[in-house]
Amino acid sequence: MPEHFDVVVLGGGPGGYAAALFAAGAGKSVALVEEAGLGGTCLHRGCIPAKELLQSAEVFRTVKGAGAFGVEVNEPTLNLGDAQKRKSAVVARLAKGVSGLLAGRSVKIVPGRGVVSDAATRRVSVSDGSELEADALILATGSQPRFLAGIEIDGHRVLSSDHVLELTEVPGRVVIIGGGAIGVEFASMLSDFGSQVTLLEGEERIIPGTDVDVSAALARAFKKRGITTKTSVVVAGVESTADEVKVHYTDATGDHHEVADQVIVSVGRTPRTADIGLEGSGIEIDEQGHVRVDEAMRTSIAGVYAVGDIVATPQLAHVGFAEAQVAVEAITGAEVHPIDYDKVPWGIYCHPEVAFAGLTEVGARERGIDVVVGTQRFIGNSRAQILGEADGMIKVVAERGGAVLGVHMVGPWVTELIGEGYLAVNFSVPLDDLSLMIHAHPTLSEVLGETLLALTGRTLHG
Repeated sequence: MPEHFDVVVLGGGPGGYAAALFAAGAGKSVALVEEAGLGGTCLHRGCIPAKELLQSAEVFRTVKGAGAFGVEVNEPTLNLGDAQKRKSAVVARLAKGVSGLLAGRSVKIVPGRGVVSDAATRRVSVSDGSELEADALILATGSQPRFLAGIEIDGHRVLSSDHVLELTEVPGRVVIIGGGAIGVEFASMLSDFGSQVTLLEGEERIIPGTDVDVSAALARAFKKRGITTKTSVVVAGVESTADEVKVHYTDATGDHHEVADQVIVSVGRTPRTADIGLEGSGIEIDEQGHVRVDEAMRTSIAGVYAVGDIVATPQLAHVGFAEAQVAVEAITGAEVHPIDYDKVPWGIYCHPEVAFAGLTEVGARERGIDVVVGTQRFIGNSRAQILGEADGMIKVVAERGGAVLGVHMVGPWVTELIGEGYLAVNFSVPLDDLSLMIHAHPTLSEVLGETLLALTGRTLHG
């Protein structure tokens, strides 16, 4: 006889554990099935370990540049092993914290691999032989690295993102296939660690989903740092030997190759829906393998919901958190607050950082909106000059005479600055009202303030 719960969650990543916490907080009995570690890919093999290693890269870069601030230090050396130990310790502490939160709300953790055995009755079979049944089932099995046909990931010369996070030595030369968010973060980190980095991107620009001006600014900054970027390329294959690896690619000028010590394949992630019992279940799956959901995260089967990377929405931990809240609202009969995915904030932790929320200039114009656009560079900002981090800019897109539609940033600490931009975009704050905000001096946030002022014809320093 299956053990019954109000809610069963399949998967313990950000979307899954958030759903469990929200449901338990609403008074529901909850079981969470997780086969690896609580926190999922984000905590163990994704955003958290990546950002921890990026922080080590930032510290290394800062110490190497200490002389510019009048601080004399010996030439620093990188101990990648110790950086990995610190990363592992941070991950372990956070995983323990997630476990504690779930225990504090009486969520039953069921270790093992879960499979949907009967979608209609919300039944899940677990690899330990147990069976669970629920009034509501939430699918949150996450994603896995996407691979390129014909390129074998061997973990030695050809690496996935998972392998990069476990490196024990810094490669002298590295080629990164894929210039999206993950690719530029790896490029930035390894360049700081001392690698000679070449970044290959199939689209006409790196971080292609961002505003064109932000993408161009990051490309310039990377060039200044010695990172080679090649766009509009098609990777034809990878050839490994005992000593090196050769990446073959084509562009408008013909066939080429790059020689490196290691190659990183960083071309995104695919939803993990193929092995969780959805075949023949009646739960609709799209052509890319994503579970189809409505605005309340409901699937095609009553009582079954899906959140996080397995649905065709931005693969961001905070989106998973938000989707979990929406699903639980629907389950509990509360007012549902659908997510406007056009407005969610993004952060990319390369150097310089990238952050954005809302429509790009091109996207707004394609929708037929009459827009005004303002841009301010960090070079004129006092705090940026003090930090020695003056590369980058902030761009605001607004409807003429109306609300702010998009805020786009590249520069120092912009992943911390985007909150104000998201607030403006999400709540459609009129440009004239937002421009009245006072920003403390000297702060980086003044650049956003001056961008808004300029759009209203009241430029201070510009």
